[in-house]
Amino acid sequence: MLDKTLDILSDNNVIDKQIPQSITQNLNPEFELRDYQIEAFARFIHCLHKEVSGNPIPMPLHLFFNMATGSGKTLIMAGLILYLYEQGYRNFLFFVNADNIIEKTKDNFLNQGSKKYQFNEYIYLNGEQITIDKVENFDGVNPDNINICFTTIQKLHSDLNTERENALTFDDFAKKKIVLLSDEAHHTNVSTREQMDLPLDQQKPSWENTVERIFNANKKNLLLEFSATFEENNEAIVEKYTDKILYQYDLVKFRNDKYSKDISIVRSDFKGTDRMLQAIILHYYKQAVATNNGIPLKPVILFKSRTIPESKQNKDDFHRLIEHLTSTQIDTIRQSEVSIIKRAFRYFDKQKINSENLARYLKEDFQEKYCLAVDSKEERIDYQLEVNRLEHNAIRAIFAVQMLSEGWDVLNLFDIVRCYDTSSTNSTTTAEAQLIGRGARYFPFTPQGYEDKYKRKFDNDMEHDLRVIEELHYHSMNDSPYITEIREALVKRGLMDEKVVTKNVKRKKSFKQSKLYNQGFIWLNKKVEKDRQQVNSFDDFTTLSVKQKYHEHTLSAGSGAATSILDNSNTTEITELYTENIALTAIEHNILQAAIARNPFFRFNKLTRFFPNLRSMEVFRTSQDYLGGLTIKFKGQTQQLQQLHAYPHDKLKACCDLLQKIETEMQDKFTEYEGTTNFQMKPIQEIFDDKVLKFKKGNSRIDRKSRSFNKQFVKKKKWIAYNGLYGTCEERDLVKLIDEWIKNLSHSYDEIYLVRNERHFKIYNFEDGRAFEPDFVLFLLQKNGETITYQLFIEPKGEYLKERDEWKEAFLKTIQEQGVTHILVDNQKYRILAVGQFYSEQVRDEFKEKLNTILQSATENEDV
Repeated sequence: MLDKTLDILSDNNVIDKQIPQSITQNLNPEFELRDYQIEAFARFIHCLHKEVSGNPIPMPLHLFFNMATGSGKTLIMAGLILYLYEQGYRNFLFFVNADNIIEKTKDNFLNQGSKKYQFNEYIYLNGEQITIDKVENFDGVNPDNINICFTTIQKLHSDLNTERENALTFDDFAKKKIVLLSDEAHHTNVSTREQMDLPLDQQKPSWENTVERIFNANKKNLLLEFSATFEENNEAIVEKYTDKILYQYDLVKFRNDKYSKDISIVRSDFKGTDRMLQAIILHYYKQAVATNNGIPLKPVILFKSRTIPESKQNKDDFHRLIEHLTSTQIDTIRQSEVSIIKRAFRYFDKQKINSENLARYLKEDFQEKYCLAVDSKEERIDYQLEVNRLEHNAIRAIFAVQMLSEGWDVLNLFDIVRCYDTSSTNSTTTAEAQLIGRGARYFPFTPQGYEDKYKRKFDNDMEHDLRVIEELHYHSMNDSPYITEIREALVKRGLMDEKVVTKNVKRKKSFKQSKLYNQGFIWLNKKVEKDRQQVNSFDDFTTLSVKQKYHEHTLSAGSGAATSILDNSNTTEITELYTENIALTAIEHNILQAAIARNPFFRFNKLTRFFPNLRSMEVFRTSQDYLGGLTIKFKGQTQQLQQLHAYPHDKLKACCDLLQKIETEMQDKFTEYEGTTNFQMKPIQEIFDDKVLKFKKGNSRIDRKSRSFNKQFVKKKKWIAYNGLYGTCEERDLVKLIDEWIKNLSHSYDEIYLVRNERHFKIYNFEDGRAFEPDFVLFLLQKNGETITYQLFIEPKGEYLKERDEWKEAFLKTIQEQGVTHILVDNQKYRILAVGQFYSEQVRDEFKEKLNTILQSATENEDV
């Protein structure tokens, strides 16, 4: 299949992953592109312009993006629209099977006031500011705009097969090249499922053959389909899409890459309103944890019913529960044996939130005005935008039956309550699993010390307070057959691991009683905003290539040669080119100003992020420290150079190209943060605590070799601080090497402890502030009359990861070379060291020698 071929090309770096600025500079800067979205763009651009495995992609081009719910397909569509505009496309037809998705997508593409607006405030393509227009058809549209027609597949099918005034016609698709964007595209495959064996002209009119007819009307049309669903067990579907699937990024990959919430089933014997109460208590727990950690979160809870009458009754019962809620009812839930509920009440106790306070808070949060019913079609239409803006409005509870399915994009849904106890059929269990999948979208947040706000952070720190806002809880009856069914459905969809193994990693008693643990410190640096107060020019910021060497611009020549049709010679006329250097200060003010105006990067408010001392745009244009110090080398024929001053277009183009080059280099070199070179002490007993680690069944870190290693080795070695060490094979080999090394050193040290860094701490790269969690830190307390503690960062790394993490090795090397010493009261000395080389089995002897050299050098320096 096409995607498998592209997998190979991507793995071998054949596909260029540099995304054009038409995409990166014009999408909403609030939405950071993720790795898999960059991969999707790169594959599309590769297929649009190149052959795949020696075979040209069939035209007109039909490609399928099979990507998980919540993976940002709408943002990919927006980026493709921008890129295809640059390639000459102006007209885009967006169609889907449901009205609610149409309204949501209009809001995302057209409403600049929406928090989910996909584009930048201003769109600049080909040097011009571009407008997005919503159109009913493509007659008389503005050829300079992005023209988007939004319609359902049902209406599209009806309009094209029934003549109507101002409706789309088949002629629209023959006369103009058009990009067809099909969302939830699996709904369109009617003919493939039912009429596969019939020729197209014998098939009954269907959504699918309507789409095929308009797609094939013009060889330059593009059909780009998007869906999380691919019927891989349907042979006809598989055959249709063999050469069309551009990228498969399914829910399993999405979740394994930590871009979704984890699903947890809360099963209990509570029924009716007691189950509701348990759920809203857990809801408040999440709210409290987020608030106390400075995270602006308003969780939402969904109450799911079987029928509309039941949903209305459940909503009435809920309002009565809230109106008459007492601390006694809260105390009833407090007796629950469900672990997450017990954890919530422990947190409330720690925060001094008693049952009376909790009842009062819940009454305030769940007033009737903050609850929404979305049961009927009319309610769904009335409240469609509300349910897609739940992160930003006051709604806390949704009551629904089946109205919320495809097209519901919500990040802050954290609890789903199944308000009925009957068993489910296969179809209803599947529907429930699909609903849970919609709620599994991750709520992005960045606690202090963490960087990637779009990924789960606490899979290996299950006891962390913030772990609870990385989970979606599904509240259900305590019925074993049903729990088995829903688990199987969730596992099948990739939303839950088939089996999870947890490991408790605890501090050894000897470590907790040691002098190091009770009196010692670990030294860590901080991530801080980079100080740019001394940046007063291009040179202070970075070394621009256009400062080292003039920017060269070749004038378009229109050169060539005229030959007879019978002339077999391959001679070409060679025209000698000359150059002329023109300083930007010599280029007309209006030309340079026009070039600056066409690039939004060069707005004053953006430039001051890079140059905080910049006083005005006039200074930026004219000062030798900025644009005034640059020169363009024009290259062309003598006559062209002589006429250059009479034709401003070439100078404008050259200025635009120069500014684009400056922007690219500045963006590449810009970092907002840096790591401090000054390290601060933290008490060891505050940093290192017990952990609960989670592993998928079959993970090599908990295999037979790992179990033997922990039982026969780790538990017996006093110098290993914890009772378990669940690392890679490289890590196990490193620990054995350290064991050999320590045997020759133990007489020199009072205490030696090796700690595996299970997300206990981070250090920050000096240059850009990137967070780094070294796998190990080794502490050594020296015996020589004074207290000297050596703190040594060590990082093992598999060969296949070394290139990706090269910056970490460079950072460790810098620490090694600096070897910072801190002196505290009572003449206690701490020496911060690192092995500036990744450990792997291939460099075992070299690494051991380096360990010896580093400690020997550090000891000699102390003696001096």
